[in-house]
Amino acid sequence: MKIEIGQTAPNFTLHDSDKNKVTLSELRGQNVLLLFFPQAFTGVCTKELCGVRDNIALYNNANARVLGISVDSVFTLNKFKEEQHYNFSLLSDFNKEVSALYNSIYHDWILDMKGVSKRSAFVIDKEGTIRYAEVLENAGEVPNFEKIQEVLARLN
Repeated sequence: MKIEIGQTAPNFTLHDSDKNKVTLSELRGQNVLLLFFPQAFTGVCTKELCGVRDNIALYNNANARVLGISVDSVFTLNKFKEEQHYNFSLLSDFNKEVSALYNSIYHDWILDMKGVSKRSAFVIDKEGTIRYAEVLENAGEVPNFEKIQEVLARLN
């Protein structure tokens, strides 16, 4: 289903790279930035997430919890987070359920891979409402972080 601005964000529970369960509805009271990305250790994904890491103060100042989501295993994400010194949570959607729920999944991707997360960004406000939604068809592009930051600034 397509995610629309103004709708309640679909709830989910996923394991993070430290094997802890993270449930979206339990984050009510703070803004959330969901960033779906295709695969750990790839060039564009690393560049995108390093940009978030280097600008984490912008998200902290907006009372926004950043969650990166991919279909990689928790073990792969743990190594990726460790090597890149990410200062936000990476969640494993290994079963591809949340990526599908957010209409953020490639059914066919490069090298005959199936079921890889599309690069996407969703801003969810403190009440759990979608305030920004961007799903990219081209994995070589990154979300519009200027617009994301504008939306987060308006929420505070």
